[in-house]
Parts: sequence; C-alpha cells; structure tokens
Amino acid sequence: MSQPPVSPTPETPVKVSFYEKRKKIQAKGVRGYFDNWRIALVLFTQILFYGGLWLEWNGRQALLLHMVERKFYIFGMVFWPQDVIYLAALLIVSAYALFLVTAIAGRLFCGYACPQTVYTQIFMWIENWVEGDRNARLKLDKAPMDARKLRLRITKHGLWLLFSLITGFTLVGYFTPVKELTESFMTWNLGPWETFWIFFYGGFTYLMAGFMREQVCKHMCPYARFQSVMFDPDTLIITYDPERGETRGARKKGVDAKAAGLGDCVDCGQCVVVCPTGIDIRNGLQYECIGCAACIDVCDQVMDKVGLPRGLVRYSTENAMAKHMTRKDIFSHIIRPRILLYTAILALITGLSAWFLVHRIPLKVDIIRDRSSLAREADDGRIENVFTLQIMNTEEQAHRYKVTVDGLPEIEIDGANEVEVPAATLQSFMTVVRTAPEAGKKGANQIHFEIVAQEDKDIRVREKASFMLP
Repeated sequence: MSQPPVSPTPETPVKVSFYEKRKKIQAKGVRGYFDNWRIALVLFTQILFYGGLWLEWNGRQALLLHMVERKFYIFGMVFWPQDVIYLAALLIVSAYALFLVTAIAGRLFCGYACPQTVYTQIFMWIENWVEGDRNARLKLDKAPMDARKLRLRITKHGLWLLFSLITGFTLVGYFTPVKELTESFMTWNLGPWETFWIFFYGGFTYLMAGFMREQVCKHMCPYARFQSVMFDPDTLIITYDPERGETRGARKKGVDAKAAGLGDCVDCGQCVVVCPTGIDIRNGLQYECIGCAACIDVCDQVMDKVGLPRGLVRYSTENAMAKHMTRKDIFSHIIRPRILLYTAILALITGLSAWFLVHRIPLKVDIIRDRSSLAREADDGRIENVFTLQIMNTEEQAHRYKVTVDGLPEIEIDGANEVEVPAATLQSFMTVVRTAPEAGKKGANQIHFEIVAQEDKDIRVREKASFMLP
C-alpha cells in the first residue's frame, strides 16, 4: 500500500532549484514591414562580411589585417602597430554611435545588426527550410526518433556546421591573405593557428546561433544590462498600449466587444509566439527585449484580421504613452539635451579622427643609437656617433628619402645620406654622424635628423637624438 505524501515541515525542507530550467523557444516566422528591414540588414551585413574578403586594391586584398607582417591594409591605407591610436578612435566612435542610436530608439542594433541576432536569424531560416514552420518543428520535437526525424536533424545540423565553418574561414581570411588561405585549404596544408581559429569561431557560431540563441541575449550580453542607463522617457521603444488593449479577451460573433468591457487585444498570444526571446511585450519593457519588432508585425496582422486599427503594439515612448502624444510630437522630442550631447561628442571625435587621418604623414622613423660604442674619434680627429634609422614607408609606393642632420656646428653625415624604401616596408639605414670635438658640451648633445622624400617634399619627419661628446 502506497504511503501518502509528506507535507513540508520545518524538519523536511523543500528543495528549490536556484536556476530556471531552460524552455526551448520555437519562434514563429512573421512577415511584415519591420521583418523586411531585418532581412535587408541581414543581407547587407553578410554581403559586406563575405564579399569584402574578395575585394582587391593595387593588386592585393583590399581589407587585410595581416598578423604575420603586422600591417593592416584598408583599401589605400596601410596601418602599423604604431597607429593604434586610430583603432582607439574607431572604437570610441563606434561606442558613441551605439549610445546615440540607443538613446534615440532603444536596442535597434540588437534587433537588426548584432552578429548574434543576424546569425540566429540565418540559422532559423535554415531550420524553417529543413524542418518546416513552427508547428511542424514542435511536432518533430515531440515525435520519437525515426528515419525521417534523423534525416531532418542530420540535414539541419550539417547545413549549420557548413555555414559555421564558412563563417570561420571568412573571418580568418581577413587576417591571413585569403588566396594563400584558400590554396592551403585545398591542399590540406593549413597552419595550426588558421585551423584553430576556423574551428574555434565556426564552433562558436554553431553553438551560439544554433543552440544558445536567446540565452546569449538574456544572460551573456552586457549590453542588455546597461542599456537602461541610456534610456529616458523620450526613447523610442516597443510598447503595448494597455489603455487600448485591456481588458483582453476573444471576440465572439454578434457580441459588441466594447459593451462587453473588452479592449482591442484579442489575447491571441501571437506576440509571444513570434518573440525570439520568448517574452510577453504586454507585460511592459523588459531587458530581454532586443527590439526586433516581430511583435509589432504580427499584432498589426491580427488587427487587420479583426478589423481594428493597427498600432496596439508599436514604437513609442513612455512620455508619449502617458501624455497621448501624436507621432509628430514624438519626433519633436527626439532633439533633447542627451541627444545633442552624444551627437556633439560623436561629431567632434569623428571630425578630429578624419582630420588626423587625412593629414597623416606616411612616414615613420625610429632612431637607435649604437650601444657598443657611444662615441669614437675618427681618423681626421672629429668625433663620430653611429645611429641606425628604422625608416617605415607606410605608402603603397616606393620612396627615396634624403637624411640630413643638424643641431651642432659642423655636424654632418659621413657617407651616403639617401635610402630607397619599397612600398609599405620597414628598412634599416645605418649612418655615421661626425662633428668637431669642441662643437658641444661633454656628454649628450641634442641633435635632429630630418628625413625627406625626394618625390614629395611634403613627406618629411624630424626626429631628435643625442650626440655624445667625450
């Protein structure tokens, strides 16, 4: 005879799980105005990513962050490790652009251009093509494993893996010349680092977009956590209109919904079914919302079917909902102090970065003293120091540079004072500098080297050094 269940008492503690068990989300596809924008941006970003790899410039790859040579080729510009300031400027500009967009219209980047969203969308397209729509996928999940289910699963995961490896290969192709990488791949001669990063990035794409999906947005992405700092009551967000929608309920034919005390929300649940993170937008703004607007598209379609106006779920602001603002009023509140501040800072940093980039001198020089002999007496009685000039030509054309020196009386370069440096190359130039013993004080005396391109006198660099007198 079975024993009755024991009710919890202080002596019999109840076991409670600290972590919520994940419920797999099978989001329903929806077509509409915002979905068309999302498709367009997915295609645009992926054409840039996969197509940019094969662009050529001056006989080389147009976009190449060459790790072996430690050079970044970006169309007609060549950047060296010493140009890290431009990378810092790019990151700052990107950050402020993200802040500005978020302050204006919430998580637009998350919903339309974030790599996690983009690749999840692509994986969902593959999943929908192989296994069918949401209802078909739910049935397949519940069905026992048979030949058909096994075939569909293998096909889906095979396509996911193939796409992920192509993505990993493409990423590595931006750091290793893609033609060399392709040739190595075709001959099964990939290096260990290329192999590692192709499978590492491809594996992460497969894992994040295929399995984790909304978990990345909800638990791993820091942007979801600090986005509220950039929001204010005039930020455009996806909102549900409770005054219009409540009380929710299904419509029955021949019954006046208003007389029955029902709002416009028919409680169909479609806004939850299409949400890639599985939230109910009718519960208000939530950090899990990525701003994809799928709920707006599906709600507008439901409103069309029941003969009610669109916009029950729409882009709006907290102030607009509270004060019943018109669309014109909403847009008039976009220009506000926070937006002006972000815009001013972004314009200032972008303008300064662009100015410095345009006026960037394509020549860098490092001067290294010969440490084995600080100063020595030459045959003619003068004192000489030996220097090595590391001349870096950052242009994609060869230059002949003339080297001169000044700073002490009668100081001069002994021997050749011109050097030919090929395009985008670092070349060492050893030079001997001489002057009279009485030309300066004992010890270190400041001098200057001037390096001038003979083809273009505007390309010149002046660097200081120390001349030692015994």
